Amino acid sequence: MHLMPQTNKSGSSGCVPGQVSAPDQGEPPPASGDVKAQVAAGDEGGAVTAEDKGDSEIIKSPSDPKKYRYIELMNGLRALIISDFSGMDGKLGSENGEDNGETEDGAAEEEGEEDGDSGEGSEEEVEEEEEEDQDSDFDELDEDGAGKKKSRCSEKQAAAALCISVGSFSDPDDLPGLAHFLEHMVFMGSEKYPAENGFDAFLKKHGGSDNASTDCERTIFQFDVQRKYFREALDRWAQFFICPLMIEDAIDREVEAVDSEYQLARPSDSHRKEMLFGSLAKPGHPMGKFCWGNAQTLKHEPREKKINTYQRLRDFWKRYYSAHYMTLTVQSKESLDTLEQWVREIFIKVPNNGEPRPDFSHLQQPFDTPAFNKLYRVVPVRKVHALTISWALPPQGRYYRVKPLHYISWLIGHEGTGSILSLLRKKCWALALFGGNSETGFDQNTTYSIFSISITLTDQGYQNFYQVNTHTHTHTTDTNFFFFRVYEEIQKIEANEFHYQEQTDPIEFVENICENMQLFPKEDFLTGDQLMFEYEPQVINAALALLTPDRANLLLLSPENEGGCPLREKWFGTCHSVEDIPEEWAQRWAADFELNPDLHLPAENKFIATDFALKTSDCPDTEFPVRIVNHERGCLWYKKDNKFKIPKAYIRFNLISPLIQKSPENLVLFDLFVNILAHNLAEPAYEADVAQLEYKLVAGEHGLVIRLKGFNHKLPLLLKLIVDHLADFSAELGVFAMFSEQLKKSYFNILIKPDRLGKDVRLLVLEHCRWSVIQKYQAVMKGLSVDDLMTFVAGLKAELYAEGLVQGNFSSTESKDFLQYFVEKLQFQPLSAEVPVLFRVVELPLKHHLCKVKSLNKGDANSEVTVYYQVTALIKLKECEDAHLGEEVDRNWFEVVTQQYVFDRLNKEIEALKRFSREELVCWFLQHRDSSNRKLSVHVVGFGVEENDPADQSTVCSPDSPETPPSSAYGEVSELNFLSASAPSLQDATLITDIRALTSSLPLHPYHKILS
Repeated sequence: MHLMPQTNKSGSSGCVPGQVSAPDQGEPPPASGDVKAQVAAGDEGGAVTAEDKGDSEIIKSPSDPKKYRYIELMNGLRALIISDFSGMDGKLGSENGEDNGETEDGAAEEEGEEDGDSGEGSEEEVEEEEEEDQDSDFDELDEDGAGKKKSRCSEKQAAAALCISVGSFSDPDDLPGLAHFLEHMVFMGSEKYPAENGFDAFLKKHGGSDNASTDCERTIFQFDVQRKYFREALDRWAQFFICPLMIEDAIDREVEAVDSEYQLARPSDSHRKEMLFGSLAKPGHPMGKFCWGNAQTLKHEPREKKINTYQRLRDFWKRYYSAHYMTLTVQSKESLDTLEQWVREIFIKVPNNGEPRPDFSHLQQPFDTPAFNKLYRVVPVRKVHALTISWALPPQGRYYRVKPLHYISWLIGHEGTGSILSLLRKKCWALALFGGNSETGFDQNTTYSIFSISITLTDQGYQNFYQVNTHTHTHTTDTNFFFFRVYEEIQKIEANEFHYQEQTDPIEFVENICENMQLFPKEDFLTGDQLMFEYEPQVINAALALLTPDRANLLLLSPENEGGCPLREKWFGTCHSVEDIPEEWAQRWAADFELNPDLHLPAENKFIATDFALKTSDCPDTEFPVRIVNHERGCLWYKKDNKFKIPKAYIRFNLISPLIQKSPENLVLFDLFVNILAHNLAEPAYEADVAQLEYKLVAGEHGLVIRLKGFNHKLPLLLKLIVDHLADFSAELGVFAMFSEQLKKSYFNILIKPDRLGKDVRLLVLEHCRWSVIQKYQAVMKGLSVDDLMTFVAGLKAELYAEGLVQGNFSSTESKDFLQYFVEKLQFQPLSAEVPVLFRVVELPLKHHLCKVKSLNKGDANSEVTVYYQVTALIKLKECEDAHLGEEVDRNWFEVVTQQYVFDRLNKEIEALKRFSREELVCWFLQHRDSSNRKLSVHVVGFGVEENDPADQSTVCSPDSPETPPSSAYGEVSELNFLSASAPSLQDATLITDIRALTSSLPLHPYHKILS
């Protein structure tokens, strides 16, 4: 897999944009890199007054209905103003008329704070997502899926983001983390609006959200809110940069928030790898700085050294929060003239200190040190074998029009025939490979760019990691890398995607664009991070020539390294060892590599779409999906898209089987089946993947879920490929063994996360016949055979019910063929009895129950508390207008997969909400909160001296002597450790120490479906 530049940098929640009134696009974009010819940022979409004219120099997609204007204020602040009337048919709304869905005090659900300041796009996050999928796709759709909570409004949110060209590189040496700390402190009230956290309170009251993140050389702030309150929100937010109070009393409180983010980040292998990698930089280079900050660096040490943190914060703000370092992006359903007036009135007050902006570009070659070209063995938090090969290159940002690292990563990260991963998979040495540069500040800044290849190894691959490294170097030193055909193919795929791009959530969009404004000239604000403009072999060659074995850093993660890693990274405590590359391997790599005939360039891609015509309907248009096929083997729901008008489609199928939930062993066999099926498909379907046709196979609670999306032209070809592999499923012994071992690690890695363990315990209590991840872990540890798998798969395929949903640019006739192909190819029999697609829920007694368990990760101090009230009715927070077709599909799929089919649920819930007063809602809530109600608390307790645990087990990375080996950092996860209720406030709760003993005697609610 090639790493793409990351555009969504935070976990903020919020509303999303609505109807895309794109033109009817029947022609493909030009195949050449002449982007300007294909996308001019005009003022199409209706009559435009001379006063409200957009900026024609800014290149935009023809599918983009928004208008753009770039301005520079007298104080040096640069702003991009975005007017978006899509979804309103070009009409201006009244100032006060769009409050339809507002609730006074319902706030958008905040997502994890840990997302705010992290490096994103790591292979660890992709792997963790896959591990989550082992655990299910649909167990809690109301929480995690289609019912995802957003701010309540009937239109898009207004949003703004501001990027300052200063980050943790500018931290003073005696106050590590000061830039990050300041990012927190400016939220704490201003001279004009002195209430501490007043901005957050204002947003919560008006359906908004906010976030901020500190990178190496940039800091970004962003928020969204209902349009009606946008001007006031802008004024309140701008005070962060005009006159923040940063009162001394708030310092200690906010240090705790920074320290909490640090503690949440500590168990993350990707963050630990970054800190270890940074520590290899030259002494004094900013790549070696501790960017997070914590209580030690911002509170305890400054006190000991008599450092006035309060004064230093104010000095840092004055020096670096200057208007001429700032880029601002605002988006709303206002005219460009109105938005420009607001921006000029509010942001002209941001001070300009006249100081030159921070510049680190003279500090080149941070990793030109003897410590770099060595092998580092690392003990990871999760159970994973991984080899990361990294090179430090000169900064590549200036070559954004060529994107040399993106091109190289495309070829190295290729997963089809002839690729490195294909070769390693055949040897059962590797499960996944990620190559490239994620374009975070850590991966690419003004001092260097990283190029890394991360390979997830099997047990065998770990034993042969030097050979794995050799195969990788054989490919990077291959001189057959310069093919205009391949570059042009990538160019064409990305131009297609840009030409027919779907609209995105405004808060994510403005966040991305305000950073682009720091990196690219005006005409490329919208395209600079997305398109490949020109093929320059010499630029690609200059980067490729540096990817040699003698310049590489090797990082080998494995639990097997435990006990042999005496060194400890200062900030995250990562146990590691360092050794020279053995002479034998160094000599092999120094010689010319023999070209491996199994490694070659990808063939021409047959999945690239060329037909972009919008199809005419062959049946009456409908607002919601209709069932167009219904028989004993399955049914199909269908809706032709006539709203978003793009040549894309979504196909989803749920193949329901009664076998899956029969036992924990069956669930494990089902996970193995889905993993091996995906493995078998990886090579033949990879071309589709790179041609922007996405597919995913998910082990759902009650069925195999197959999800496809992308340009409709070649989507049927991909569906046929998947069904053919499903029909002809086979599992080689080596592949079976490889995935059995991987599944043990995946379940382990789920269970050591406190939030996932808490969810597992809660569902085990509440849901009848639910098998826990712990039970699945026990089953896989006992051992299953390939014969067990093939018997299970034969039974699974013998009797099914296939339920599907097709939406987008397909006719009903084509859609019917998809279901028919499943039926004909798989030749399954209808179900002998109906299979429930939901679990029955136990009725808790009218009292407070507490289930308190110890975390299964000995190195994690974080605890997790979930409080669940069992109530008779629940009104969900309202969603915004759909930003793109995918959001509409997600909502409809929830109805299909739960077999409720209330496609107009949103409208019905809005009507229900209108019948409630605020007082009634508060009264209802208080009634269900009192102590005599059905309440379940689940506590997952982290490790620490506060919990009377011994000192951190991981503080000793290696035994002082062989006679006294330390206990393993990897705890036992095959059983729960129940704890007593220690807090006085919990003494009245009924303690659960045997879940089955409690639930076996409880009555069951009927299957819970809201059908009307």
